[in-house]
Amino acid sequence: MVNKFFGVLAIMLVLQQNVWAQASPAGDYQELPDPRPVNAASWEAVKDTQLHIAFGTPDTRYEKSNAPAASSLTATWHAKAWKGERIHTQLVIWSAVSQPAVSMQATFLQHANGHKIAANAISTGFVRYVMTDELNKDGSGCGYRKSKDFDSSLVADGIDIIRQKNIAAKNTQPVWLSIQVPANTPEGVYKGAIQVKTATATITLPYQVEVLNRTLPAAKDWQFHLDLWQSPDAVARVYNVKPWSDAHFKAMKPYMKMLAAAGQKVITATLIYDPWNSQTEDIYSTMVKWTKKKNGTWSYDYTVFDKWVQFMMELGIRKEINCYSMIPWNLRFYYYDEATAKDTFIVAKPGTPAYTAHWQPMLQDFVKHLKAKGWFDITAIAMDERPMEDMQQALSLIRQADPRLKVSLAGSYHAPLAYEIHDYCIAVGDSFPAAVMATRLKQGLPTTFYTCCTEGYPNTFTFSPPAEATWMGWHAAHKGYTGYLRWAYNCWVKEPLLDSRFRAWAAGDTYFVYPGPRSSIRFERLVEGIQDFEKIRLLKAEFIRTNNQAALAKLEKMLQPFEAPALKTIPAATMLQPAKDMLNGW
Repeated sequence: MVNKFFGVLAIMLVLQQNVWAQASPAGDYQELPDPRPVNAASWEAVKDTQLHIAFGTPDTRYEKSNAPAASSLTATWHAKAWKGERIHTQLVIWSAVSQPAVSMQATFLQHANGHKIAANAISTGFVRYVMTDELNKDGSGCGYRKSKDFDSSLVADGIDIIRQKNIAAKNTQPVWLSIQVPANTPEGVYKGAIQVKTATATITLPYQVEVLNRTLPAAKDWQFHLDLWQSPDAVARVYNVKPWSDAHFKAMKPYMKMLAAAGQKVITATLIYDPWNSQTEDIYSTMVKWTKKKNGTWSYDYTVFDKWVQFMMELGIRKEINCYSMIPWNLRFYYYDEATAKDTFIVAKPGTPAYTAHWQPMLQDFVKHLKAKGWFDITAIAMDERPMEDMQQALSLIRQADPRLKVSLAGSYHAPLAYEIHDYCIAVGDSFPAAVMATRLKQGLPTTFYTCCTEGYPNTFTFSPPAEATWMGWHAAHKGYTGYLRWAYNCWVKEPLLDSRFRAWAAGDTYFVYPGPRSSIRFERLVEGIQDFEKIRLLKAEFIRTNNQAALAKLEKMLQPFEAPALKTIPAATMLQPAKDMLNGW
């Protein structure tokens, strides 16, 4: 008999009547109307019928219904990049009249001596608008909410995969421009152009990239410990495919390749059904089928778990497998009971006999399975935001199963757990004692920070300033963290392309990327910060190796502003610009 908890999502998909969800996630779509009033004065100076184009800044979310401010625009773009680095900016298109069939074409970039950066290293994408909301009155983004209680607006965020777009009259259309500089590119200044084409005209915008004589490693070799939680169940819903079928894995592949290319280190796996008490649009299904046999013994089917882990490893995400959760938020543990021939559950608190009886045989079996697969050394039993007492009870059982089985925690700092936790992630407003941090880093333990709905800033909501996503990498470098965690990579809301608001938490809290797959301004800026972290790491190692104390002091001074409270008065973009100029000046 098939466990019904594996089948719930499939049944829901069959019954789903949402028209949008039945459309191809890669297809075009109509954005929601902008609820904000149009600033008619912004269009006063745009009385011609021409298509206007300029370079903007990646720090600005340009408003759809208003003409862009001239102060944020330039006729050309001059950028600097390390070899192997991905850089970006925005083009801004606007017109007082409709402009059908607008498309873009990038030419190759060429050095005066003939060296080139090929056109296929350059990508463009129309930035799309999604509905967003705002923070709570207390300055946080937490709690259940109703849309009517919050100001809503369209905001620029998703980066489309559609190659041609009609632009309506009195609309602004940003375009995301990215250049992936090949690692073997000779240093020097490379010049090229972007051509913006309409049915009747072609406009050319020149720009240049100065490639510096420094090399950024490939993403697979980055040391930054990126942990964005994945949701396979959300992909199954949006693509209307049977969970864990070949079609499901095919649909997930481009998303997880994007994640691997960002330097992701962790595979999100589930040992139980619904570890987060149904708080997401798609309940997390279990990757392990639990069966209690008639004689009272247990069996565990790891088929889905194995397929998922192997799939992710083949895409390059293979440093750590975080398995959720021994302490779910509702303390419910589901299983199939052969004696009653039905699915059921128990509610058990850590430390109770029922909890021990449920988890002890599973952990012992799981350890054997991990060792047989060769995954034991990279697997951690993972929990998030759980009380210390409960963690200690769970740890006791884990140590009995195997003292070397790793544990991961995203939550508050607990001194008694400082060295018990392998992968320890604390909130951006919390801190490790200096001695604890130093010891953990010396031992090579992942020691990271996270942001969630609690923080108004820095954050990665769809209304957050884009530079705050980049700021995360700089904060990690300043504090000595080895990386950053955020839930979630793709916990999509009901209609993620149209409306990023959710019944709980500020808009965009649940996902970085859009169906398509489509990247986002937030995701691209997050990767930018990770690249900066790697550049800082490499420079610091060089200065230590060469005993360049003056450069080390300058580097440390450069990082000093990157404290979270500073964002209250200094925008992240203002903080970043001089630091990035200095970083590219070595």
